[in-house]
Amino acid sequence: MLVNLHTHLEGRIRPSTAAELAAEAGVLEPDGGWERALELEGPADLTVYLAKVAASYPLLRSPHALERVAREAVEDAAASGQDYLEVRFGPATHVDTEHGLDDAIAAVARGLADGAATSGTAAGAVVAALRHHDADTNVRVAHAAARHAGSGVVGFDLAGDELRHPDIAPYASAFQVARAAGLGLTCHAAEAAPAAAVRDAVDLLGATRIGHGAHMADDEEVVRWAAGEGVIVEICPTSNWYTGAIAAIERHPSVRLREVGVPLVLGDDNPVQTGSDLAAERVLLAERLGWGSGDLRRLDQVSVEAAFAEPSVRSRLRATLRSTA
Repeated sequence: MLVNLHTHLEGRIRPSTAAELAAEAGVLEPDGGWERALELEGPADLTVYLAKVAASYPLLRSPHALERVAREAVEDAAASGQDYLEVRFGPATHVDTEHGLDDAIAAVARGLADGAATSGTAAGAVVAALRHHDADTNVRVAHAAARHAGSGVVGFDLAGDELRHPDIAPYASAFQVARAAGLGLTCHAAEAAPAAAVRDAVDLLGATRIGHGAHMADDEEVVRWAAGEGVIVEICPTSNWYTGAIAAIERHPSVRLREVGVPLVLGDDNPVQTGSDLAAERVLLAERLGWGSGDLRRLDQVSVEAAFAEPSVRSRLRATLRSTA
């Protein structure tokens, strides 16, 4: 079973689609072409990693482009065997003088719905506030997400460069808006910052899921607290290696988190940048991190219950899980 609970729209754009959208938007092709512009050559740091993701931003300034990339994201996930995915994106990056936040969110929701209808793989949108945007902008993003709750939007996130913007207190108001709308709450935390960022995300923002949490294992007290509280961590091993959060795949903290009882789910983050999609990440867990069949079964069980999915979708995922027993 493949349930993808941490993947970014901006990191799923096909290089061929990027070339076509660039031609439509009048964006010059970068030296070496779009494949080279989007893909990482190897591990670096979070800032370098995010710059590669941001290479697609000029191509996503229209509802047409957002809808197409969202649809293709679901189609590609289905082709690789994924049963469900939550696609997160920062709509404030994709607005212009003609199209606002609601236009961007509605376009992604339409694309995900179209992709789900044609492929059979269910998908939901997770709207992301971004660390480098001011508090007022992120509150507006949250209100826009709230207006689309139940119409394709299932969750709310905080993403961006944690190295440059580690303080999460300014985003509390945006999360209050999202929580009031009934959206699931997740937050990128301890990807580049210390383990304490996880507790801040839970205590200050109300997050029930943590994106990456790569530095959690640096603090045993935080690990045991997370296990006791049932804080769910969205692990993305290859991405963590490419951002420099871990020195080697074999040193990924998911091994320790699993041993202590922290509930884990899996994501592929930005597969165009890393070249590793969810199916490959699952193989990595078994072959390089020593996860057994029982561990993977537990991962699936946690993923189905932790998903911000609509009730009908969750019921279908539960049935799929039972059928694989």
